[in-house]
Amino acid sequence: MSNILIVDDERDIRELIGDILEDDGFSTRRVGTSDACMQEVNQTTPDLLILDIWLKDSDMDGIDILKKVKTDFPHVPVVIISGHGNIEIAVAAIKQGAYDFIEKPFNIEQLLVVVKRAMEASRLRRENYTLRLKDGPPTQMLGDSGNFRNMLAQLDKVTKSNGRVMLKGPSGSGKEMAARYIHMQSDRASAPFIAVNCAAIEPDRMEDVLFGREGSDAILTGLLEQANGGVIYFDEVAEMPMATQSKILRVLVDQQFRRTGGSENIKVDLRVVSSTSQDLSKAIAKRTFREELYHRLNVVPIEVPPLESRREDIPILARSFLKQFHEIQGHTLRELSSDAATLLQTMSWPGNIRQLRNVVERILILGELTGSITADEIPNETGPTTDGPEPTVISPALATLPLREAREVFERQYLITQINRFSGNISKTANFVGMERSALHRKLKSLDVVSSLKSSSAGVSEEE
Repeated sequence: MSNILIVDDERDIRELIGDILEDDGFSTRRVGTSDACMQEVNQTTPDLLILDIWLKDSDMDGIDILKKVKTDFPHVPVVIISGHGNIEIAVAAIKQGAYDFIEKPFNIEQLLVVVKRAMEASRLRRENYTLRLKDGPPTQMLGDSGNFRNMLAQLDKVTKSNGRVMLKGPSGSGKEMAARYIHMQSDRASAPFIAVNCAAIEPDRMEDVLFGREGSDAILTGLLEQANGGVIYFDEVAEMPMATQSKILRVLVDQQFRRTGGSENIKVDLRVVSSTSQDLSKAIAKRTFREELYHRLNVVPIEVPPLESRREDIPILARSFLKQFHEIQGHTLRELSSDAATLLQTMSWPGNIRQLRNVVERILILGELTGSITADEIPNETGPTTDGPEPTVISPALATLPLREAREVFERQYLITQINRFSGNISKTANFVGMERSALHRKLKSLDVVSSLKSSSAGVSEEE
């Protein structure tokens, strides 16, 4: 049943509106002040907000509440009502995102028509957003780290060409999002993007799925045909069966194929993007992947970096996920505290961006309903490992060392963690740890940190 929140400082008015709507099958909540309104909105997001412009004994008026709700809960339609209405107020309300404006005294039929239209518009907007998410993840690429910017620059270079791209990177690092970015920025953006999860399709069904099948009574269209004019994306291409690899190789050469059981050639115009988390050179050596196909697909190889090599981007990604879960699932839009962001940046992320997204969702489900997310709400199992449950317990390796040596080990580990967090940027690291850059350089040299970092993926830089 639809849930409508009515906000009016006149009790008789809000009771009248509530009774009218409940007689028509709606469920309502009724409050008279801005504080009560925001408390109700944060507790249970309404499907529709009916809001009076002037609210006595309130810190915010209707326009203030409208701005706040449209910022935190953009999918909630707001209908403004006022006995002091004029065209200027109506225009101001609509500009701030109100769905419609009703002037007191209102007509019951007019009220019901506006409410039903607002509810239907909201429902369609949510459905469209959900369908877009089902069709694939968002194509907006988020990040500001050096490794991310390097990858994005390479993606931008290939968007306007028709060359085949091989995306390489660990599972969960965002390879499919990169593939969709290529598609959406290319001349084929209005054409289909078809993703083929090679690891999820049974080997004996792969050819029917890709090429389609012709029978005596029906024709099954395959994914290659569905992608005609657009992009076909082979995810985890190393999992494609050897027999299918040979046929895909022929498609790449001839740009045509036959359906299983068919006799006519089907011509297609395809751009191919593929991805892998495996070392294909080893697969070639083991004869589980065709070398000819590898060379056809690997025209432009692009590395998609793991999350641990772009730690600067973790707060940006986490805040993006918070907004997504707010818009999709109706979770309260919560802020990420600086302590929580710092803790997330120091964790190990073997599952990469996918794991970070899962952690954010878990926090919203199991954590507090309102307020900023604190470090205490971060799931323990994803944090730095320790050898004991108590924070006062240190590792046996440190416990056996004299204080001076233990302090050096801790300082070395701490500084390596912070430098990795800022992707090797010495200036940002020095600013965070509270040291002059020259002093930090001396400390790193004395602890022999620089040499170990130069051999790692993080490296060091002096960028401001």
